[in-house]
Amino acid sequence: MRSLWLAKKTSRSVGLQFVVEKAKKKIDFEIIKLENRKWISETTNEEITKPNFEGTVKRGNTTCPVCGFTTKVSSVRRQLSERHGGTNDARLFGVVTTHEKEQGRFYRLPEVQDLEAVRNAKTKITKLISEYSSDLSLIPNEVFSITEPRRIPIPLYGLKCFGDLFAYRQSLALATLTKLIASIRNQTNAEIDLSFTKATISILAILLGRQSDSLSSLTRWQPSRETNSNTFGRQALPIVWDFVEPVPISESAGSIKNSLEWILSVINSLTPVKGNAQVERVSATKHILPDDICDAIITDPPYYFSVPYAELSDYFYVWLRRALREVHPDLFNFALTPKEDECIQNLPHSEVSHLQKDSKFYEDSMSLALSEARRIANPKAVSVVVFAHTETDAWEALLSALINSGWCITASWAIDTEMSSRMIAQRQSSLASSVHLVCRPRENSDGSLQTNTVGEWSKVLQELPRRIHEWMPRLRDEGIVGADAIFACLGPALEIFSRFERVEKSSGEVVPLRVYLESVWAAVSKEALKMIFAGADASGFEPDARLTAMWLWTLSTAQGNTDLESRVINALNPNEEADDDEEESTGKAKTAGFSLEFDTARKIAQGMGINLEELRGTVEVKGELARLLAVKERSNVLFGTTNETTDAKTATRKKNPQPNLFAEVEETIETGVGGWNFADESRKGETVLDRLHQAMLFFAANRSEALKRFLVEDGVGQDERFWRLANALSALYPTNSEEKRWVDGILARKKGLGF
Repeated sequence: MRSLWLAKKTSRSVGLQFVVEKAKKKIDFEIIKLENRKWISETTNEEITKPNFEGTVKRGNTTCPVCGFTTKVSSVRRQLSERHGGTNDARLFGVVTTHEKEQGRFYRLPEVQDLEAVRNAKTKITKLISEYSSDLSLIPNEVFSITEPRRIPIPLYGLKCFGDLFAYRQSLALATLTKLIASIRNQTNAEIDLSFTKATISILAILLGRQSDSLSSLTRWQPSRETNSNTFGRQALPIVWDFVEPVPISESAGSIKNSLEWILSVINSLTPVKGNAQVERVSATKHILPDDICDAIITDPPYYFSVPYAELSDYFYVWLRRALREVHPDLFNFALTPKEDECIQNLPHSEVSHLQKDSKFYEDSMSLALSEARRIANPKAVSVVVFAHTETDAWEALLSALINSGWCITASWAIDTEMSSRMIAQRQSSLASSVHLVCRPRENSDGSLQTNTVGEWSKVLQELPRRIHEWMPRLRDEGIVGADAIFACLGPALEIFSRFERVEKSSGEVVPLRVYLESVWAAVSKEALKMIFAGADASGFEPDARLTAMWLWTLSTAQGNTDLESRVINALNPNEEADDDEEESTGKAKTAGFSLEFDTARKIAQGMGINLEELRGTVEVKGELARLLAVKERSNVLFGTTNETTDAKTATRKKNPQPNLFAEVEETIETGVGGWNFADESRKGETVLDRLHQAMLFFAANRSEALKRFLVEDGVGQDERFWRLANALSALYPTNSEEKRWVDGILARKKGLGF
């Protein structure tokens, strides 16, 4: 069991407690509630003095509530493998109910009729299986793929085939629904159009898909919401220790009625479109369409190893095939979804590396697909490629593939498509948007590819700053900032470069795209700093101030700093949906400051003529991450007691073939101010940023006299750059962060101090 919580809300709390009989090696349960700040047992009505809601499993290791012995994950896997994952051995330990005239959820221990219902379901489904006659099994017996052990680890626990995921009642419900949907085809009245029947069956198959997402042993009870989660909380199929069974014939979340209402609401909101459309399933690398036929091509391609689409689609495919094989034979003629030519990279894992696709396979497939897309596009066609990856290597590979395939990139737009809650759960991306790259074929009017078009490097560099200067204010006015703005500038910038087959220096040396992108970053950084400092000359600030401002600006999003702060807080306080019980979870400690992928930080710094290694007291580099230190971490450096434990050190980076472009921003949520060192209060920092951070620490520690002396008597506040930097950072720090609160406190005292 992962947790003993049943309801975990501010208004009420309910949980379970073990009732252990050591002599009999027996475990029962009792339900306890928080009443008048006391935990009371519903069974005995006695007070529980020290309730413990921790489960029995942590990172795959399980501890026996009777004897306290911990079984290691390797043994847990072996034991569960002998029981096909243990889904149908699972013990029913609680029942959630509702009362007709009362709001909320109510909890009770299972009764005789509850256990009898489970036994009846087993008897019924066993009989149906024995009587079933078809080349397809009633309950899916297709085997899981083993090429994604990090995201689909359930085979390691004995869940070898899809049928192992479903408890008896779940199997019975899904099998019954599948048979009912498939049977509609044979019950159609002759007066009803066959195409209408097919459409109806197809829509009901969507209902089957939604039900399979709700009815599996991979769904969780969420105490904070008092509801069940779906199987797919994220794009993976991780092991789940204790699961919930929604009732499909009820009216609650996860029921058939609830699912059908969602589907109908979508259908009713659709606008009918006149005309016909034809849909075909073909490989993007070998299209069936003739040359120059398309006016528009729109694609949202896979992003390296971001999502194992085919492996995850199999979960739904095995049920849909049983319901739709007769209706859509061309779509369901495979045992599982085809994977051989799928344009993805598998998430690397040493044990199955010989079975996995690597980055070269992905990049080669992408190049073939983009070349094929240009072949079927007419010379005046427009193409849109949606990309939301957060890795610099991925972006450079995609852009190179586009250009080498004969596409000219003409624009790019950051469009909000990502749910912030999804990004939090994934802990992957700080992009709030998907970037839509707009392209046109680099072709002649007759459809032939333009060749031998050579651009002059000096002219390209001359045009680049003007183009960025035109776009950045426009993006700012539309609320597109930070990482989204950087990528929104890619289109206009790359239009200059990609209109040529190649760009050469005066020496004849070909300029690679990677070199040009460095120049793009430099131009974006320079323009961004102009906006950050309200048109003032940012060159008047030292490198640490310019880098800090640009760093924070890069981390901001179209939703503004509030969204950034919410991602920070939620990332450090994961809810019940996070997968923290898998033994491979990292369990990383909370980290202060603001993190970027190292290559991104390097490009930002390089674009401003700054060497990261020269800012060791401001930036820390570890592995593939670079971290802008939190202000409170710099107290020893700022006040003259630097030591190795507090001074940032530049570490050797480990090679990683897929660095993240924007690592999840992390910051401690602590509010305490103890432990800071003010050994030399009279010391003035060497740079404007240092002096501002010193003032912020004085304010945070409530040292008002020291702050006044520092700003007034020591003359720090006489430097106008101090206040311009304070205003800039106030706008850049996340809302409700410590840094934001401290710098705003200083600004609020400006007038009172005579400035």
